[in-house]
Amino acid sequence: MPTHRRARSQEAKRQRAEDLLDAARRLAAGAGGVRFLTLAAVTEAAGLHPSAIRRYFDSKEELLLELAEREWVDWREEVLRRAGEATGLSPEGTADLLAGGLLARPLLCDLFTHIPLSLEGEVPLERARHYKRLSFSSVVAMADALAGAGAMTAAQVADLIAATAAQAAHAWQIAHPTATLAVLYEQNPELSHPAKEFEERVTRLLRATARGLTWAGESPPGP
Repeated sequence: MPTHRRARSQEAKRQRAEDLLDAARRLAAGAGGVRFLTLAAVTEAAGLHPSAIRRYFDSKEELLLELAEREWVDWREEVLRRAGEATGLSPEGTADLLAGGLLARPLLCDLFTHIPLSLEGEVPLERARHYKRLSFSSVVAMADALAGAGAMTAAQVADLIAATAAQAAHAWQIAHPTATLAVLYEQNPELSHPAKEFEERVTRLLRATARGLTWAGESPPGP
């Protein structure tokens, strides 16, 4: 039987919390994604006693919201870096930059489905406030940076960021079907094409959204 030693120092406690977050990240990268993640599996993967998680996170929702915050920061920092290196970004180029940064973070794509459905509404008020402030400030920083590097206004970029999150979340779930849908797609391949076009579909739709946000003429923009 494995023995589990309780963390005593603050450093040890921080390390245990990181171990739990790392375990959750690894498990969420599996075929089922966030929707099948359990606290029991997380503590086992982290090598901790099942009851230990309550000393670091009040719930699975709080643990996943912490992961979401970290993923947000990573996406934001990449966008800010790339925006700082760019000049004269077209609307399509802005869409490509946002989509590429988000699609490289499949965990965040997955989490964007669950954040409004269950995560931010199932944590204590101050924890939800912290997440909202971080995500809102990230959107403002990204929008300002991309507006300064291209042809879109900050308000237009903010709308495009919202569309990026929504499209990636929707497409990620389709591209990672449940066991039932996986069988359905195997039996009926003609029904599976949206699941096979994850990155291409998101990028194509976001390019069209960016063109639409900046369109001010009397005829629709060209391809």
